[in-house]
Amino acid sequence: MLFTVGLCLVVLLSVVGAATVERVEYDYYKYHPMSEITDWMVQAVKNYPEVVTIVEYGQTYEKRTISLLKIGVNTGEKKKAIWMDCGIHAREWIAPAFCQYFVREILQAYKTDPKMQAMMTNMDFYVTPVLNIDGYMHSWKDNTTRLWRKNRSPGPLNCTCYGTDLNRNFNANWGTLGVSFDCCSNTFCGTKPVSEPEAQAVTYFVGSRREDFLCFLTIHSYGQLLLVPFGHPNFTASNYDELMKVGKGAADAIRSVHGKDYTVGTSPDVLYANSGSSRDWARMQGIPLTYTFELRDDGTFGFELPQDQIQPTCEEAYSGALHIITYAHDKTFSGAAATAATAATLWSMLLALGITGTTLM
Repeated sequence: MLFTVGLCLVVLLSVVGAATVERVEYDYYKYHPMSEITDWMVQAVKNYPEVVTIVEYGQTYEKRTISLLKIGVNTGEKKKAIWMDCGIHAREWIAPAFCQYFVREILQAYKTDPKMQAMMTNMDFYVTPVLNIDGYMHSWKDNTTRLWRKNRSPGPLNCTCYGTDLNRNFNANWGTLGVSFDCCSNTFCGTKPVSEPEAQAVTYFVGSRREDFLCFLTIHSYGQLLLVPFGHPNFTASNYDELMKVGKGAADAIRSVHGKDYTVGTSPDVLYANSGSSRDWARMQGIPLTYTFELRDDGTFGFELPQDQIQPTCEEAYSGALHIITYAHDKTFSGAAATAATAATLWSMLLALGITGTTLM
């Protein structure tokens, strides 16, 4: 009996120890340097080899590999897709933290949730935890670089400053509004559209698969906003009403978690006019649901959001993102099933009334 009790105690301690080790291995509620995020990506593949792969799709100016996690069931067929990128602006550390949290949540949900299993069967998730790797690493260098925004490419000839604002560099009304041609400015849009290798990587990867993507989510901070296309006030998305309806639904989902209010609208309406954003470019490629998430906070801490706010920020943003993604999925897949079911029901009714294809002709 004593032996049995001792054995149970050993097993219990082993389980507790394993759980403790798992928590120590990766803390989703702290900010991580790039090396740890890279290791985390590798571990995600090891933990979920049946649904997770790493895809390398470009290089930064400083020749670092830009990678994403492709998450989904390998059906052997071409699939629809969801895009999410974080960390296009280096100083917005909460964004990469959210991408990591998002990946963990959908992978855990996949184990037990039939809805997530269906979504991963029908769609692939492409998640880039840090797009602007050079800038992100620079922002970790010391206190003087913490608020670095741009990438790290050198300025044009005779410019001593570094960096282009990647979210002003996409080929979407490039260089028209909300940008600077001063290479030392935080909103320097580059010397031409898609001049930067990071923007080129997204443009090629997403652009070459544009018909597959149902949704394009780019994660930023701060301001507690959900921005829809377009950044230029003279342009309106053809599905503006749908974008607003779905966005407001996402804002409701966000509010239901911790009571935070997110404002939904175009950038000119709720923030400021701009051009050359990845969100606008994605919508111009025909991707129907494109949103910029501006996460917490409202300006109290700004880009230096305390670590104790990572968890609530990620929890609420996850609910918002999941609302948009679920809508995109159900519109594409459940809608088709519903249409087929309706047609079948109608045909049954016609047959019951004695109406056949020959009669209709």
